[in-house]
Amino acid sequence: MGATKQTTRPPDHRSARAPVAPPPAEGRRRSPQWAAWAFLAPVTLYLALFYAYPLYRNLDLSLRNYTVRSFVHGDAPFTGLKNYRTVLDDPTFAPALLHTVVFTVVSLVFQYAIGLALAVFFHQNFRLSATLRALFLVPWLLPLIVSASTWSWMLNSDSGIVNSLLSGLGFDPVNWLTSPTWSLASVIIANIWIGVPFNLVVLYSGLQSIPGSLYEAAALDGANAWQRFWSITFPLLRPVSAITLLLGLIYTLKVFDIIWIMTKGGPADSSTTFATWSYQLGFGNLLPAFGPGAAVGNLLVVAALVFGLVYVRVQRKQALS
Repeated sequence: MGATKQTTRPPDHRSARAPVAPPPAEGRRRSPQWAAWAFLAPVTLYLALFYAYPLYRNLDLSLRNYTVRSFVHGDAPFTGLKNYRTVLDDPTFAPALLHTVVFTVVSLVFQYAIGLALAVFFHQNFRLSATLRALFLVPWLLPLIVSASTWSWMLNSDSGIVNSLLSGLGFDPVNWLTSPTWSLASVIIANIWIGVPFNLVVLYSGLQSIPGSLYEAAALDGANAWQRFWSITFPLLRPVSAITLLLGLIYTLKVFDIIWIMTKGGPADSSTTFATWSYQLGFGNLLPAFGPGAAVGNLLVVAALVFGLVYVRVQRKQALS
């Protein structure tokens, strides 16, 4: 018998799969980076157009001698800090600074105190609590022009409802909006009424995050309501209170609508603040002073920035401790 002839078949290269090389690491990293930049682009563009550019233009206005002609043609000469010196030497500067401080501090104190009291009150979750809490949001939801016009009508010397109530109680009527003694107090009252709902909402949300077991343990230890407030509620609300006061401060510094509609900063500049003074310099005269008006506006920006940096520093120290 002949030997069996064995034939060897060549390997089938078609069945073998060549290993696929992984994509380069740089390409894998680049894709998430581009996605992140794509999401950031709209926010960055918005901040640049509506925040950075107006701030730059306001700074440029305060460093140049702009007139109506140069404001249109753009050939205003550079004057450096002359506009700031003009503002500081103006006799309106000291009263406007004092009114701004009083308006801001008094508004913040009463807005926070009343908002905190209402937040604690509504935190009891009694019947109709949600309905009443919603009604307290009405001043916050109304347009400022409506709120200011309503207070102007209520505080009117001749036909206002406030003077009618005072007359019914046997008191003399008060010239709320036309008296240098009462004009600043009038706009402060209106601003407090408008700002209380914001404090109520933010502080109420902070109260919701405090565990109820802490109050139960304190009650078992014999602590009364006042002691529970000072030992539990107020300390645990400090982070929320800080951001509430900061946002209220920034908002109150730039309040213009309420004061301008109710008193226009008068009479005799008795209710003029930096916000209304800046508007009067830039747009309230036949010959507008764009440079000094922008300088006053920049002083408000610097004040808000300083308080914001102080808040960030305090929060960082608390986080580290």
